[in-house]
Amino acid sequence: MVPPVTITSPEKAPTTALTFEARDGQVHVFLPPTERLEDYTDLLKLVEVAARKLAVPVVLEGYGPPPDSRLTTLSVTPDPGVIEVNVQPTRSWAEQRDLTTTLYEHARQARLTTEKFDLDGLHTGTGGGNHLTLGGHQPADSPLLRRPDLLVSLITYWQRHPSLSYLFSGRFIGPTSQAPRFDEGRPESVYEMEIAFAEIERIVAGLRAEGEEPRPWLVDRALRHLLTDLTGNTHRAEFCIDKMYSPDSSRGRLGLLELRGFEMPPHPQMALVQALLVRSLVAMFWEQPLRAPLVRWGTTLHEDFLLPQGAIADIAEVTADLRAFGIDFEESWLAPFTEFRFPRIGHTTVAGIDLELRSAIEPWHVLGEEATAGGTARYVDSSVEKLQVAVRGIDPHRHLVTCQGVPVPLTATAVPGEYYAGVRYRAWQPWSALHPSSEVHAPLHIDVVDRVSEVSLGGATYHVVHPGGRSYDTPPINANEAEARRSTRFEARGHTSGRLDVGAMLEAGRRAASTEYPHTLDLRRVQGLSPGKSL
Repeated sequence: MVPPVTITSPEKAPTTALTFEARDGQVHVFLPPTERLEDYTDLLKLVEVAARKLAVPVVLEGYGPPPDSRLTTLSVTPDPGVIEVNVQPTRSWAEQRDLTTTLYEHARQARLTTEKFDLDGLHTGTGGGNHLTLGGHQPADSPLLRRPDLLVSLITYWQRHPSLSYLFSGRFIGPTSQAPRFDEGRPESVYEMEIAFAEIERIVAGLRAEGEEPRPWLVDRALRHLLTDLTGNTHRAEFCIDKMYSPDSSRGRLGLLELRGFEMPPHPQMALVQALLVRSLVAMFWEQPLRAPLVRWGTTLHEDFLLPQGAIADIAEVTADLRAFGIDFEESWLAPFTEFRFPRIGHTTVAGIDLELRSAIEPWHVLGEEATAGGTARYVDSSVEKLQVAVRGIDPHRHLVTCQGVPVPLTATAVPGEYYAGVRYRAWQPWSALHPSSEVHAPLHIDVVDRVSEVSLGGATYHVVHPGGRSYDTPPINANEAEARRSTRFEARGHTSGRLDVGAMLEAGRRAASTEYPHTLDLRRVQGLSPGKSL
């Protein structure tokens, strides 16, 4: 018999329901949201009892349990191109070490990897994040809520040391990336952040003068609208505080800070070094809060710190600060990251002058909206790349270092006779890109030129693709094949022959010079010039 229908007033009607659906020989149970853990476990118990009595397989779907300090969670979620694993929190370094190594080992046994190789052999990360989350067992235990100055110190230090943002990140960086710095893309953000820091300090000092502790929502209210991307998304930020103490929902009041500027490194020990660096900085600022002005980097941010020379020097200052505090953090522990982010392209010696090329970082721009078959889209322009030219043993009064016949703006390092410069060039020419009329500049010809005799003493050639025109159909199967593909693209030969017009070269260098990027030669600025041709 069909049970009689019961009519309930709208005020007393339940707003959630437990839903069952039979699919593919299984019963799928959609769990509704609950506010108390006890209610959630009661539902699970009822489902378990019913499944046992009916002897049917059950698949749970819907909402998970509400946040509760008695629970620890491990979630595995498929994302485009990667598997996202959110591991449970750890209380000690030993727990974190064991958890990280176990995760990497189980991923390896499941034939999953934390690295990949492009068609040209470039060794890169998978694109997945290695986000680090800081907090406490309960929101009230979170050091970030108990001491708002800790978060202020971390943000300030990251802003003053951009290598922390770029050395551990993925290839997609910049103001439209997944985890932009707060000072990328918005010139007024540093000014506004200084006001926010001053307000936090003023309010905390006033409350503690009266014997009270700061309210947990103070940091969220002060920084929520500053720690965002260009569109205002609070999650897509280098310092994500949308789970610290947001008034939106209980899931946003967990006392957690998520550091999203970390890419999954290829080795578990590299992941542990990342975590150890963050733990060390937190320990230092817990004892010694940082009170320092923010820096107006301007275009220096995307020039000096995206070249190997600037990034390595900056991260060396970070490790020196830790050692000065009393934490024996060795700079050599970060050498795998500098080699991974700035791999050496090639090296040669020309007339006693050492010439080295290394890859550098170039931000990817998101283009304007364009019509597609499915509506509109905004493409990411990755067609421009950058490398660093480093020379040792050169006399800048006698020698020039040129790329495509244009002198590169050499900058002296702290080592006598050592200079470096960046070269920005178009590597590819997609149908839609920034400055689509700009032609591909590869292969790049690097020359060491004698100013007096006006001849090239020698040089090197860098190819973006295989020099013989070969097109690879599949990615490299292992690191050995990838290295072979990379090595074929650098040739320690190919200098410009004949007598050179040094005066025309210097004029081309003057025209290509930029006050915004004084250490970088942008070959897009010298389109149509033909400097240094043989006379």
